[in-house]
Amino acid sequence: MNIIRRALTLIALVGICSVSAAPQQAAAAGKRTIAVATDATWPPMEMVDANKKIVGFDIDLMNAIAKEAGLTVEYKNTAWDGIFAGLTGGRYDAIISSVTITDERKKQYDFSDPYIQIGQILVVPKTEARAAKIADLKGKKVGAQIGTTGAFEIKKVQGVELKNYDEIGLAFEDMAAGRISGVVCDEPTAAHYALQKAEYKNKFKIVGKSFTSEAYGIVVKKGDKELVALLNKGIKAVQAKKIEDQLRKKWLR
Repeated sequence: MNIIRRALTLIALVGICSVSAAPQQAAAAGKRTIAVATDATWPPMEMVDANKKIVGFDIDLMNAIAKEAGLTVEYKNTAWDGIFAGLTGGRYDAIISSVTITDERKKQYDFSDPYIQIGQILVVPKTEARAAKIADLKGKKVGAQIGTTGAFEIKKVQGVELKNYDEIGLAFEDMAAGRISGVVCDEPTAAHYALQKAEYKNKFKIVGKSFTSEAYGIVVKKGDKELVALLNKGIKAVQAKKIEDQLRKKWLR
C-alpha cells in the first residue's frame, strides 16, 4: 500500500513540475536570438566608442525594437563592402546600418517597415565658397562611401569624379588634406563631421539642402517573413511609445 501511495505522490509531483515548467519553456522557445550586422563607421548612426562598444542611434533603436518584439540581438561589426553578401551567405540574420530602402535592393532582400527618413547632402571645405550643389564641383573629385546612395548621386553628375572610400571618415580626412573637394553622405553623418567633430567644424560646411528623400529599413534575407513580422511589430511599438523621438534628441542633435 505504501509503495502505491509513493508512486501516486511521485506522479502527482511530476505533473505539477511539468505544468509549472511549461510556461517557462514556452517563453524560452519563443525568444529568438538574431545576429545583426552593422558597419560601425557611420556616426552618429552606428560607431565604436572609446570603450570599443558599438553604439549609435541605430543600435539603441534596434535594442528597443528587439525588446518590444521579444528578440535577443548579437551585433557583428561588418565592413560595408561585404555586408550584403554576408546576409545572403547566412553569416547573420539582419542588417541595421543606415540602409536606404531602394527598389533595386528590394529585389534581393526583404526590409522591415521604414524607421526614419533622411536625405543626402553635400559637405565642402569652407574655401569652396561658391559650391552649393554637386554640379558646382565639375572637374573636381567628390567622395562617398562605396556602394552608398551618396555615391550613386555623385555618379549622376557629369564632369564630377567620384572617389569611393571603404569608410566615410576616410573621405573627410582626404577633404581636410585637400585631396578632394566635397563629400556626399546622409544628413546625420554630415552634421556629425561638419558641425560637431572638433577637428573639422572650422574647416567644413554643409551647403544647400538635402537633395534626396530616403527611408532606412532593417534588411533581412529574402523570404524570412517571420523575422520581418517581428521587426515590424517592434517598430510599431517603439513608434507608439515615442522612443524614436527620445533617440533623435540623444543622437541627432
